[in-house]
Amino acid sequence: MTKTQKSGKHATQLAHSGRDPAGFHGFVNAPLYRGSTVLYPSYDSLLADDQDYSYGRLGTPTVRALQDALAEMEGGHASLLTPSGLSAITTAIVSFVSSGDHILVSDSVYRPTRRFCDTVLSRLGVTTTYYDPLIGAGISELLTERTKLVFTESPGSQTFEIQDIPAIATAAHAVGAEVMMDNTWATPLYFKPFQHGVDVVVHAATKYLVGHADAMLGVITMSESATAPVVKTHDILGLCPGPEDVYLTLRGLRTLDVRLQRHEETGLALAAWLAERPEVSKVIHPARTDHPGHALWKRDFTGASGLFAIVLKPVPRPALAAMLDGLSLFGMGYSWGGYESLILPFDPRGYRSATVWDAEGPSLRLHAGLEDIEDLKADLEAGFRRLSDTR
Repeated sequence: MTKTQKSGKHATQLAHSGRDPAGFHGFVNAPLYRGSTVLYPSYDSLLADDQDYSYGRLGTPTVRALQDALAEMEGGHASLLTPSGLSAITTAIVSFVSSGDHILVSDSVYRPTRRFCDTVLSRLGVTTTYYDPLIGAGISELLTERTKLVFTESPGSQTFEIQDIPAIATAAHAVGAEVMMDNTWATPLYFKPFQHGVDVVVHAATKYLVGHADAMLGVITMSESATAPVVKTHDILGLCPGPEDVYLTLRGLRTLDVRLQRHEETGLALAAWLAERPEVSKVIHPARTDHPGHALWKRDFTGASGLFAIVLKPVPRPALAAMLDGLSLFGMGYSWGGYESLILPFDPRGYRSATVWDAEGPSLRLHAGLEDIEDLKADLEAGFRRLSDTR
């Protein structure tokens, strides 16, 4: 759809992908199209279904602009939009499995993905095996003739394990299995899944692609060979994102490059500062050299986002509550990727089966927003004082 530059550096792609000013009377942004009914000019045209658009659920110029931009950024054949990140994940998975099939899913996966596999897929007769995210080429031992899909997420949700995606893809493709990846953490800017053997990529666009904590959206991007089954399933399920959410994601996409640079810079600075704190047992950030998967991260990724984790030294619950409840800049909430900083306690021990989470004390996931780094340090510093005073 773009009539301007379609190649070049990330910043240039983000500024121009999915745009067609000539097609919209010179306006630089695609208009926000709301609507259900699309009229045909004639009976013959209706029978031939020869229009670009036939019904609002099946797409609008706003939807197509974003899909085109995302497919170009990700390096895929085509992209589809869904109402949320989870709906992108579930739609993509069911596009490739039937009763009696088997899938492999990383043990560190986003918890709602796991819940879908353990409930809906199980009821449909699809078996899920969870694997150690660090398994690499060893995943070949878990692949069977019934395995249709290997689901990856790198870094892992909450605990940030880095997977050897090329090794996993090579093993999966050897038995005809598709490889799917949740690439929300790195975004299309900092990891290129299709260059590493992935067939289908999903994103919670709600996070960094939207970037302003004001919209919900999911994205599925496919290789050419994987496109047809996903398009068919997406259509049958009747998935249709809200027009405002699509428009807000297009808007957010234009500033993704500069926002991610700030998120990365602030996240690394906070991680370094926290690593020196006496209250902190461990910092878990793939871009730090002390991360166990740092070599893989450095090999495959070109940058880091603002999401990472820390493990505190043992403290009683009231002390942790005093620390968190008094924070003024770090909010407690379940999303991330927006302009605001967030902090969230987590404990994955109850929903891991192939690995063991052995943390010395409470675990906290942090999202470094766009605030001034010194203000964020001051907010955490005050929190640590409350933690110490409440022990």
